[in-house]
Amino acid sequence: MSEPDQTTTRSVLVTGGNRGIGRAIAEAFVANGDKVAVTTRSGGAPEGTLDIRCDITDAGQVEAAFAQIEEAHGPVEVLVANAGITADTLLLRMTDDDWTSVIDTNLTGSFRLAKRAAKGMLRLRRGRIVFISSVVGLLGSAGQVNYAASKAGLVGMARSIARELGSRSITANVVAPGFIETDMTGVLSDDQKAAIKAQVPLSRFGSVDDIAETVLWLTGPGAAYVTGAVIPVDGGLGMGH
Repeated sequence: MSEPDQTTTRSVLVTGGNRGIGRAIAEAFVANGDKVAVTTRSGGAPEGTLDIRCDITDAGQVEAAFAQIEEAHGPVEVLVANAGITADTLLLRMTDDDWTSVIDTNLTGSFRLAKRAAKGMLRLRRGRIVFISSVVGLLGSAGQVNYAASKAGLVGMARSIARELGSRSITANVVAPGFIETDMTGVLSDDQKAAIKAQVPLSRFGSVDDIAETVLWLTGPGAAYVTGAVIPVDGGLGMGH
């Protein structure tokens, strides 16, 4: 059994789904009729989802979260590893803690989630894993050495998982958003926004729905033969990378 019947609901996990991109992704899966669990550190998951408190840097909390999801929804069939943090500063000012905290959350946390989700997917002989990366992981960004490294690492991880688990009909892909209209970009000045838009061929920021629709496609029947891919959703900012 290589592909699920897409007329049935699936057990979906979205991490960091209480705001911004993660929330839009979770809401898109709910609208699609799936059973959706959302992990956050502070609560506030969208209506219609299973709201689970989980710090993905804590292995014990990750295990407890999966146990709760499996009891309520069954094994996770779709994992969207979206939770992430920043601790921006220039290289020479970056502390070991600035580096470690970002890597532990964005990269190691995603590894931990994928490893645990893969156990159930292997038994089902199917599954979809999507890592939310960033155009910064492909282009680099001054003041974001830690963040860029963590997001670039997701590409190597996804492609290795794709090779390891592909024979069991488990796909692993990466979505790399560009500048998206969220709380993070909302704090930028008008001059900063104008400078960014000048670099984007489409001359605008993206919306959270742009990312959600891409993830929905990657995890649906239309992308059954797509694995190990990096899908840029950045208005053309990172083309060629």
